[in-house]
Amino acid sequence: MIRRLATRGLCLTSLISLSVTGLAIAMVGGAPPADPTIARHVVQLVGTRGNSCSGAAIARDLVLTAAHCVVPGADYRIVAFDASHQRQLKDVASIARHPQFDLATLLAHRATADVALLKLAAPLPAAYAPAPLARERAVAVGEAFIVAGYGVTVERDGRPGETARAATLAATGQPGSLQIRLFDAATKGERAGRGACDGDSGAPAFETDPRHAIIGVVSWTTGPQLSEGCGGLTGLTPLTRYRAWIVETAGKLGSSLVP
Repeated sequence: MIRRLATRGLCLTSLISLSVTGLAIAMVGGAPPADPTIARHVVQLVGTRGNSCSGAAIARDLVLTAAHCVVPGADYRIVAFDASHQRQLKDVASIARHPQFDLATLLAHRATADVALLKLAAPLPAAYAPAPLARERAVAVGEAFIVAGYGVTVERDGRPGETARAATLAATGQPGSLQIRLFDAATKGERAGRGACDGDSGAPAFETDPRHAIIGVVSWTTGPQLSEGCGGLTGLTPLTRYRAWIVETAGKLGSSLVP
C-alpha cells in the first residue's frame, strides 16, 4: 500500500527526502461544499514552510489537528473567515503535540498518536462554533462519517481552497482504536472516488448525528486500489485513545470544551 500524508502535496517518500515539510490533502471526487452546520467547525492551517492542513475548532480558542501538520521548525497560523467570508489570519500562541506522536513511525506506515492542539492568541470569529468530541467507543464496519476540510478539489492542483468541502465516507477493513480506514461507498476504493487529499491533513471526521461529534482526524490517504495519491482510502487517527489527553491539555491551556 502506498500511503500519502494528508498535508499539502507531499507523499511519504518525498517527505523523507525533503526532511519535514508539509503533509496535507483536500476533498476530491466532486465533494460539495460542507453544510454550514459542519463548515462552522472547520478551519485551515498554514505554515511558514508553505504547507497547509485542516483542523477543527473544539473551543473558541483551541484547534484540533494532526500532529504531523505542526512539526517543529516552522511557525503556524489559522486561516479563518468572518461572516462576510473575509479571510483572517489568527496567531497561534502555543502548540501541544501528543507526547507519543512519532513522525518516523507514521512515515513507516504504522499508527501513532497523530493529534495536536493549537491554542490561539485570540478567539475565532463568531461565525465559528466549537465541535464536541465523540465518546470513547468502537466503530463498526460500514458506519458512515462526514469528513470535512480545506484544500485542492483536484489532485495535484496545488491551490488550497477557501471553501470547506465535505464527503460522507464509510468505515472499511478492521476499524480499531489505532486507525480507521474510510472509503467512498460508491467506489469502495477500487476506482477514484470521494476522499481526503492535499490540504486535508488534520481534517475532522464527524459522526453523522445532529451533534456532529468528532471521531477522529485525517492522517493519510491512498489512491484507488492502494496506489499513491487520493480518492481511494482516507486514514483516520481515532480520538478514542487520546480523548483524555485532549481534555486534560485543553484544561491546562485554559480552554473550555463543549460538554
